[in-house]
Amino acid sequence: MGSPGPIVGVLAWSGAVLLVLSAVIHLHLWSQSYQHIPTIGPLFLIQGIIGIVLAVLVAVFRRLVVLVGAALFAIGTIGGLLLSVYVGLFGFQDSLSAPYAMTSLIVESIAFVVLAGAAALTLILRREVLIHGRPTVIPVP
Repeated sequence: MGSPGPIVGVLAWSGAVLLVLSAVIHLHLWSQSYQHIPTIGPLFLIQGIIGIVLAVLVAVFRRLVVLVGAALFAIGTIGGLLLSVYVGLFGFQDSLSAPYAMTSLIVESIAFVVLAGAAALTLILRREVLIHGRPTVIPVP
């Protein structure tokens, strides 16, 4: 079906950068102290690795399934943080005043919005191409 368009490309690259920032935060926290927390430590390491892999996939492929998966990953990471703060997770209680907690929450929230927006725009453009043979909703120079 070709390129999803320049706007989707910018959103995808922005989302990829935000995923890398989230991954770097988690890897930093893992290396500083979280590696010693049972279950949570390995999850921080896994989040960092998967975040970087997803960022590369988003930047390179910009396909709907990748954008949706990356958006779900971002919202899932937010859910994990909020669950650990308000309920506790695997016997661990976190705090929004912990180092990088709010930064992570902001970065991942923006990542979700950007990636979900890229996915939604991809769907709109795909629909327009199927119906009209070209995108008509958003003019692409």
